[in-house]
Amino acid sequence: MSATLAEICAALGGVLHGEPGLSITRLASLEAAEADSLSFVAQARYASQIASTRAGALIVPPALLDQAAARGACIETPDAYLYFARLTQWWQARRAAAEQAEGEAIHPSAVIHPKAQLGEGVTVGAFAVIEAGVVVEPSASIGAHCVLERRAHVGARTRLAARVTLGHDCSVGSDCILHGGVVIGADGFGFAQHQGEWIKIEQLGAVRIGDRVEIGANSCIDRGALEDTVLEDGVKLDNLIQIGHNVQVGRNTAMAGCVGVAGSAKIGANCTVGGGAVVLGHLTLADGVHISAASVVMRSIHQPGQYSGVFPLDDNRSWEKNAATLRQLHRLRDRIKALEKQS
Repeated sequence: MSATLAEICAALGGVLHGEPGLSITRLASLEAAEADSLSFVAQARYASQIASTRAGALIVPPALLDQAAARGACIETPDAYLYFARLTQWWQARRAAAEQAEGEAIHPSAVIHPKAQLGEGVTVGAFAVIEAGVVVEPSASIGAHCVLERRAHVGARTRLAARVTLGHDCSVGSDCILHGGVVIGADGFGFAQHQGEWIKIEQLGAVRIGDRVEIGANSCIDRGALEDTVLEDGVKLDNLIQIGHNVQVGRNTAMAGCVGVAGSAKIGANCTVGGGAVVLGHLTLADGVHISAASVVMRSIHQPGQYSGVFPLDDNRSWEKNAATLRQLHRLRDRIKALEKQS
């Protein structure tokens, strides 16, 4: 596909400097760009690459306009990185529309129950299964081999990649992206111990996911035991993330790969959790809490800020003694300094 600079500016805004009819066939980095490419320079530290890049046009902030205009066409915008993000969304939507026009909306091999409801413009890939009572709102996309169990709900314009499973009674809002292998609504890990064996607790809740949520490949969001597991609007999850049953994640919180959140934890809005970090069950994180990568959150955090911490594994009694001592190190240091001044 291709688009002219004039079409791009008409859709996304910005001030065009140069040839409006210049045809762009791909978006590219400064290093890989060719004459048919559109790239961006967001910060002054990359200004040295403006002269050397082969891109046909650049997206730049006002501070870099003179340099960019001296070499050729450019789009001026206050935030070049944000503009480029919006551009990728627009580009992907155009490409998806073109591909949809070329292919069949509902693949012949898909199995769709007569009592399922599919809105206008919905596409369904090969070998997908859509069970009774499912509602798929307009312009949603269901990838190949997806399974939508009974009474599941998919919002408008949401895209499920291949092999996504949406469990019974679970819902996903509008404008979401679920990448390959995501499982929404598997049973939470709940068992009662009795005479040396584990007795399963049936998981009777569901999963409710808000709008504009993105979930990375092979991540799992467990259904609640009694109440629902909830991801609010704007949550972003990387690949291979585990969200336990009854967890609540607030608006616009983001988690990097391999994070694990144990059951019934409550994570506030606008938080970040670094890769490989773990949040233990039944804890609460306030809004605006930022957890460093590989940290283990073992207590609730009630104030916003950056938190880090990893402690070596040991037998539990030794670990508790060492942890208590570690918490006193700052006070002990001050006492030692005071004693040194007296001597």
